[in-house]
Amino acid sequence: MNLRVSTCKTLRGSVTVPGDKSISHRALLFGAIAEGTSHVRNWLPAADCQATLQALRSLSIEIKETSANRFDIQGKGLHGLRPLAGDEPINCQGSGTTMRLLAGILAGQVFTTILDGHSGLRRRPMERIATPLRLMGARVETTDGHPPMTIYGGHLNPIDYSMPVASAQVKSAVLLAGLFAEGETVVYQPGPARDHTERMLRAQGVKVSEHDGIIRLVGGFPSLKPLDVTVPADFSSAAFPMAAALLVPDGQVTLNQVNLNSTRTGMLDVLVEMGAAIELRNQAHTGGEPTADITASTSSLQGVEVAGDTVVRMIDEFPIFAVAATQANGITVVRDAHELRVKESDRIAAVVGELRKLGAQVEEYPDGFAIEGPTRLAGAIVNSHGDHRLAMALIVAGMLADGETIVKDTKVIGDSFPEFVSQMRQMGADIS
Repeated sequence: MNLRVSTCKTLRGSVTVPGDKSISHRALLFGAIAEGTSHVRNWLPAADCQATLQALRSLSIEIKETSANRFDIQGKGLHGLRPLAGDEPINCQGSGTTMRLLAGILAGQVFTTILDGHSGLRRRPMERIATPLRLMGARVETTDGHPPMTIYGGHLNPIDYSMPVASAQVKSAVLLAGLFAEGETVVYQPGPARDHTERMLRAQGVKVSEHDGIIRLVGGFPSLKPLDVTVPADFSSAAFPMAAALLVPDGQVTLNQVNLNSTRTGMLDVLVEMGAAIELRNQAHTGGEPTADITASTSSLQGVEVAGDTVVRMIDEFPIFAVAATQANGITVVRDAHELRVKESDRIAAVVGELRKLGAQVEEYPDGFAIEGPTRLAGAIVNSHGDHRLAMALIVAGMLADGETIVKDTKVIGDSFPEFVSQMRQMGADIS
């Protein structure tokens, strides 16, 4: 599906973006291994989260949709999963989160499972998960380091594991496997990574602590408490209309009750440093996560350098951040972002290549890029490379460009933000 985008003259309104993707995945997964019925509200009905839903159903978990985006999950305990289709692979579709977190749970089961997905997922590295699980005693086979991945579950031992790079998915896989190991599993992370797993496990009664980047989990629990959670709005989704409001003329957008977990808000901090007019109101907590209404207004931005720990805290926002950088005064530099090479696309190469088509002044580095601005973009034909976040970023870029921009392969937007186009249209964007 291709979309035509014309120059946006104004963008104004108030919207509620979908529920947090990371928390939506975890709510289903953790509810499945709890004892009793978990209740989840404002769940994100995007393709990646649907992959988790279907994977759990294929493992004998009953999940009932009680109303729109509300689910009851009949948890079967830590050892209650059972494959319905024998040796048939579980299809994780395009979701790396589904495969990596589920691998940690399956490592502690008493059966063998094959995890697979579509061609995009098969390009993503899985040895980063397989290595610590093997150290815990699981037998894990990958295909040249990628999916399909076969997990021979069984008895696990606790480990002390130092992650080579900060990764919430790797950390979560190890901690979930640690639930099945008697004793203390310790994970050393070299920088900040999302802590949704730790927060949710604590709510289920698991002993998890964190100090100076060291996470300790006491395994061998007989059972986990069921969840009762309302999923807050996803900051990664909110980043797109927020950035658009900063960049278009006469822009002002309010995003309601967005998750402001500090492990997720690197881009917010960087934009404020660049001079963005952003206000936070109605701060509260939802499901153990801090939330607030975010209002973003048209701003003059200044170039900045992003590196180190901040990169991890905004790893999913770099496509839209790069678009913002094209309109900032001076040079914006991103370094230490090697992880972008192994996302849904090679996000460094894809972002650089597509923004150049629109006239941006971009230099590519092995671990990032540099963008000189402000640049008056010109409409062009661009491609999402099958990456939902790049597709949305290019739509915002098209809103800034002179003339008409055609963004190809935009169906993938449904992986995380199905209502993105309709919400942008309601606020004044010309997208057809």
